[in-house]
Amino acid sequence: MNIDNLTFGELKQIAAMFGGKQKSEMDTFTPHIGKRCIVRTYASGVFCGTVVAQSGRMVELENCRRLWSWKASEGISLSAVAVNGVDPKSCRFPVATESQTVLDALEIIPATSIALASIDKCKNAEAS
Repeated sequence: MNIDNLTFGELKQIAAMFGGKQKSEMDTFTPHIGKRCIVRTYASGVFCGTVVAQSGRMVELENCRRLWSWKASEGISLSAVAVNGVDPKSCRFPVATESQTVLDALEIIPATSIALASIDKCKNAEAS
């Protein structure tokens, strides 16, 4: 085989074998656009905000609040927080940002109205 004689189609097939594929539809898929969700990231923490865009693990949020320290009102997981909310007296959340890009998102969990009401009740944490 002479590499100089390969057709464009053959080059595309070779590139696909080694990860040179075009961006797939799943890279930008989320059914949660426009919804307020809990977003857990690999290293920067947990956020609650309205999902406005997603590209792979990068998620753009509006009206975004970092869930810095919390106690679930029921249960122990973030799924429980997204469904049942938090105990506002036991939480430390900083002020919301107008918009924020979070990187390396691991999960996006739609939040219920009950959960959102409890998160919104939390006062802005101050440095102690």
